[in-house]
Amino acid sequence: MAIGLTYDAFIWLEDLSNPNTLKFIEEHNRKFKDFIDNLSNMFIDRIKKYYSIPFITMIKATSRGVYAIVRELNVYSVKLFGWNKEVIDVIKSKDLGKHIVIGYIYPSPSGDVLGLFYTVAGSDEGFLRIIDPESKEILDELKGSVGNVVWIDKYRYYYARFYRSGKTPDGVKAPAERVFLREITSGSEEMVFGEGIDTNYMIWIDEPWDWSRVFITVQYGWVKSVVYGGYRSDPSSWKLLFDGGEYLVKPIGYYNGVPYLAYYDKEGLGRIIRITNGRVEEVVGEQNYPLSKAIIVKDRIYVDYLVDAASRLKVYDVNGKLVKEHVFSEPSTIRALDFYNDRVFILLECFSRPPTIYELSEEELREFYGYKVDLNLRVSEDWTTSFDGTKIHMFVIEHKFRRRDVAIVYGYGGFGISITPFFVSALAPFIEDGGVLVVANLRGGGEYGEKWHRMGMRENKQNVFEDYKAILRHVRRRGLKTIGWGVSNGGLLVAATMVQDPQLFDAAIIGYPVIDMLRFHKLYIGRLWTTEYGDPDNPKDREFLLKYSPYHNVRKQRYPIMLIYTGLHDDRVHPGHALKFTAKLEEVRAPVYLRVETASGHLGSSPEVKVKEYSDIYAFIYKALQLK
Repeated sequence: MAIGLTYDAFIWLEDLSNPNTLKFIEEHNRKFKDFIDNLSNMFIDRIKKYYSIPFITMIKATSRGVYAIVRELNVYSVKLFGWNKEVIDVIKSKDLGKHIVIGYIYPSPSGDVLGLFYTVAGSDEGFLRIIDPESKEILDELKGSVGNVVWIDKYRYYYARFYRSGKTPDGVKAPAERVFLREITSGSEEMVFGEGIDTNYMIWIDEPWDWSRVFITVQYGWVKSVVYGGYRSDPSSWKLLFDGGEYLVKPIGYYNGVPYLAYYDKEGLGRIIRITNGRVEEVVGEQNYPLSKAIIVKDRIYVDYLVDAASRLKVYDVNGKLVKEHVFSEPSTIRALDFYNDRVFILLECFSRPPTIYELSEEELREFYGYKVDLNLRVSEDWTTSFDGTKIHMFVIEHKFRRRDVAIVYGYGGFGISITPFFVSALAPFIEDGGVLVVANLRGGGEYGEKWHRMGMRENKQNVFEDYKAILRHVRRRGLKTIGWGVSNGGLLVAATMVQDPQLFDAAIIGYPVIDMLRFHKLYIGRLWTTEYGDPDNPKDREFLLKYSPYHNVRKQRYPIMLIYTGLHDDRVHPGHALKFTAKLEEVRAPVYLRVETASGHLGSSPEVKVKEYSDIYAFIYKALQLK
């Protein structure tokens, strides 16, 4: 292993401009295409059937109605769902260029100005364009990792810029973030927040229901934060409201000038506090399950709790008295809580239905816009026990009338991100054919609170792999073949688990993965992840990173057939991770295939590119496991 510390035979694959790297990609794409032959053509139309169902990715309510980003079959659209039910197409991705992904929208409260952030082929860096939604006139445009727009008036807005490389204007080394005030007519801007805030801190501006004010959250990685607040029109009034110390704190809203926050101390499940004249008062104590998100609208607090990784909405008054509780008929996810004046909206998603907009009227849910589809799904929940006695939860999704002996086991387990119910969409044909989808809720995520997250980060990362192994064993004991599937940090999950215990897999699918745990911090924005994984430049951290780093633990043994896939426009997780892992596996003659998409990044790509990517993954699954 000492050689691996000083010598990397495949480091040249990190250079995407190297002709030899491009040749490596071309040869492996050809090898993969030869393996699947024309089988992917059998799945394209089946995937399109479900990918064509309108899928809402973001909403923002305004005086004109609810603006939304909607993914459709061949396009991303920004639509306006008016109060009288009319639907207006504001702009389509094809109007912006080829392979465009519209990631975020920022309409002004009046709805007469619209900011949208879009990227080419799913890169993190893109364009923030300000337009008149009626005339489509371009009023302003910025380039880079920019967004988080908060409007002061029609002509002025705040935005945040994330510095991926180099230094901030005040000389802090990237990755770091700063907030600017920009004036549309002159194009002038000034930095108004963030001076001196160090590397690996992220900054968000939040708009509470009290329009006159804003919150600013400064968060170190994914582990701790502080909250500032002040008047929207005066950055000099933005003062520290609460320091979470070693814990996360998130803003909820103001009521009568008093700030309300969610604080993740104690058991890490989240309690609601308010700050009155510098005094901290608990409004709603910790529940038996974690607080996911919350907002204050008028005199009500709307709180999304996760109960076994599914949303439950509770409504409190501002003194913490429970007013209403909404338990959904099937496991669901509240993707967003939003408001306009006194109107409250939620974006709700489940395995059998794409995200649907609901309005809360007199504390009752009323559908505002959605699309119904009948997939004949049966959704159930199951548990297993990890190596140390920890209970691990999973969702099991299958067809009501058909079942075969193969399961996709999907997991993530990191960054405090909760894997909650999602519309199966591109996975629907697999389930239609009788395949089973198992969604794992592993340590490292946020499904059971901040302690759950910390039990799976840094030196505790091996817990995540052991949890995943426990679920794989559980599924196999039920007579099912197992296909491990994970993307990004989930790609690390599948890769590390497979290198450690390959016999638990019949096939592995590893997407856009983090693989080399000794060099991730040197590639693109990887330095930011040292807060979650540890710092390879620290000898103590390097020791536990080396123990599980998939790239450094490949050895000659029997591996399952696997597909590693990535995209050249991924400027978050460097494609070199996938390329180097492929080369390392080929050294020990593992049955590995590599697919590199030329028009896709970490944020995805245009719908037509994603349909093709999914159809090739289907072809791999059916060919590798000889499914009919």
